[in-house]
Amino acid sequence: MIAVTGATGHIGNVLVRELCGKGLEVRAILPPYESAHPISDTQAQIFRADIRDAQSVNKAFEGCQTVFHLAGYISIMPFKKKKLFEINVTGTRNVINSCIYNKVDKLIYTSSVHAFSEPQEGKTIDEKTPFDPQKVVGNYAKTKALATLEVLDAAAKGLIKAMVLCPSGVIGPYDHRVSEMGELMIRYASNKLHTYIKGGYDFVDVRDVVQGLMNAQENFKNSEVYILSGYKITVDELLDYLEKITGIKRPTRYIGKTLAYAASFFACAYYWLTKTKALLTPYSLYTLNSNSNISNFKARGQLGFSPRSLQESIKDSVSWFRQNRKG
Repeated sequence: MIAVTGATGHIGNVLVRELCGKGLEVRAILPPYESAHPISDTQAQIFRADIRDAQSVNKAFEGCQTVFHLAGYISIMPFKKKKLFEINVTGTRNVINSCIYNKVDKLIYTSSVHAFSEPQEGKTIDEKTPFDPQKVVGNYAKTKALATLEVLDAAAKGLIKAMVLCPSGVIGPYDHRVSEMGELMIRYASNKLHTYIKGGYDFVDVRDVVQGLMNAQENFKNSEVYILSGYKITVDELLDYLEKITGIKRPTRYIGKTLAYAASFFACAYYWLTKTKALLTPYSLYTLNSNSNISNFKARGQLGFSPRSLQESIKDSVSWFRQNRKG
């Protein structure tokens, strides 16, 4: 039996779909309040457990040989520190302890490239870059760094056998909850994106991340860390691709860094009050202008990782949103 936490998330639902497609027995672990719709067309066994509740996680992992831990909370908003810590750190601690309790053979933890220490501009982020919660920016990155260190520490002590995989920015179809990049594509395809900000980042297709996860299970190496990154793309290049795909003229007006940074604080209040998806926040501005020289050399060589082109990912994303979302 293979357990998948965060089974309806962007990576999680694609992983469940792939595992079930191979005829494997999958237990999809969802919190009680979450809809199972993203995986309702699969043969996965639905198990309700909140990773913040140690007892329910113990029960969820009973009889499981492999655990893919993907449950996590992602937020670019500045008000979510407590929830980020509870889910990303305490939740991962509960997962580790439940793997020990149930004698799980393999724990494969999906962390993030944001968990790595911020390197100097021009330096490449690779698996030799340390995880240090004191040398990252933002509460999300800090909690992922803390959780990653707990997984690696438990593996180093021989308490569990674990691997850590760190995707860069994830894009692609099956984005049921709508990520920030997904929201940008929806707004563009609806002709509602009229200005933009400069910058760029490294993005990878969700389907390639899932293939990396599955390859990690088949070629399991205890205590190893792998980066699953794709390719760097600027916002201008992304908009050029979207114009070509949709036929909608791309915006040409952009907001300068100083004005955008000032506006981002007001934007956070607006997103919070209207409960809409955040795009412009101080953290998103930082990320788009941060060091995104990220190497996937190790994963290519040892996991057979081979990310597809971003043009294909963007095209498939737009197509999926058009077929699966209204408006």
